[in-house]
Amino acid sequence: MIEICSKAYIMGQIVLNLNDDALHRILRSNLYRYETTILMDFLFFLQDGLSVAGQAVSTPETVAPSTDIDFLAEFLKGAYIYVPQIILSIISVYIFFERTQAINKALKEEGNFMEKIKEYINQGKLDSAKNLCATTQTPVARMIEKGISRIGKDMSDIKAAIENVGKLEIYTLEKNVSFLATSAGAAPMLGFLGTVIGMVGVFNSIKVNGPDLTSMGGDMMLAMITTVVGLIVGIIAFVAYNTLVGRIGKVIHKMEARAVEFIDILEQPTN
Repeated sequence: MIEICSKAYIMGQIVLNLNDDALHRILRSNLYRYETTILMDFLFFLQDGLSVAGQAVSTPETVAPSTDIDFLAEFLKGAYIYVPQIILSIISVYIFFERTQAINKALKEEGNFMEKIKEYINQGKLDSAKNLCATTQTPVARMIEKGISRIGKDMSDIKAAIENVGKLEIYTLEKNVSFLATSAGAAPMLGFLGTVIGMVGVFNSIKVNGPDLTSMGGDMMLAMITTVVGLIVGIIAFVAYNTLVGRIGKVIHKMEARAVEFIDILEQPTN
């Protein structure tokens, strides 16, 4: 700017010291050159000033934080919650399929099983009736076999023997089924525990770092994932438990019906 003003001052002094003719000659030859030079210098000055002002008011570029999530690290962070839930789910699935197979086997029975038992008893072939029960290998057959072995004794003794064997068979069918009920209740509770622990971590992160979503993300994921996993495992175990209980009820009803039928055979008058 000082340079521009100096050139303007020199030009003014030259104009004052020259007469009209010389002035006209100089103006015709140099006026445009001086005007162009002064104008260009002024434009460069404005450009530099605007550049400096723009740098002064510009905000620094911020680098967006990375949104990549290390799922393995987040999983290991809540392993003390996930691992028990996964173990419960594996055991629950195993028990369901193992008990389902055992119950299906218990429900199988030859259509004429009781007719053959009745025929053998009426004919006095108790050994043949026992052999039939031994080869059938079902809860009903074992219960009837026990009753046949008590034939000749008091009817109350026969009924008590059948009832005791029936209780043992029911206990065998219900083996480990109660674990499903435990799993159905424990898995969601573990998930709730993980939720509480995760929220404690969230509030601690807010206390230390302020409301920063990046620092709170891990604890929030722990809170949500443990709840989801717990509910999934709990639902599976709950459905499996009620399914098995219903099927065991069918076996019990069948055993009771066959026991009554067997007592009726014994109480029928012989010809």
